[in-house]
Amino acid sequence: MSLDTVVEDVRDEARARAEEIREAAESEADEIVAEAEADAERIREERLAEVDRQIDQEREQTLSSAKLEAKQERLGARRDVLEDVHDDVEAAIEGLDGDRRHELTETLLDATLAEFDDDEEVAVYARAEDVDLVEELVEGRNAAVDGEVDCLGGVVAESDTSRVRVNNTFDSVLESVWDDELKNISERLFDQ
Repeated sequence: MSLDTVVEDVRDEARARAEEIREAAESEADEIVAEAEADAERIREERLAEVDRQIDQEREQTLSSAKLEAKQERLGARRDVLEDVHDDVEAAIEGLDGDRRHELTETLLDATLAEFDDDEEVAVYARAEDVDLVEELVEGRNAAVDGEVDCLGGVVAESDTSRVRVNNTFDSVLESVWDDELKNISERLFDQ
């Protein structure tokens, strides 16, 4: 074998070995690139999923805030309507006159005086506009009009003997009925 042949064989082997190394390196590089691309795709998908979750969360928070705000506005409007109805009822009660006012005042006075013993002297207070009416109603009873009270009508009575004070004004009756019937009133007004 000649030296040239040996040199040529060594060169061929070196070239073959270099080609193998190059192919292995290219294969490894391709694997690294594929792995990097897969990692990049996975990271991109995770980020997209995170952005979608964040968008959904912000959408839910915005929707929830809007619903709460709408509910608060609806409740505020209902409260305003109920206040208007209450004011209208007060105005209607204050505007009662004639036989109806006489009848209601007498009913409240009777209920009030029933709270006291027959031998007690009862001081009765009435709305300024109703003093004459109440004086007429207490005639012949163990009661006397002793002053005025700021109210829509009805009476307040007290006795020094028993230290009892009874408030049977239209205002107190309205508030009691209003509190007891507020749910029903609201349901009728707002058709719940």
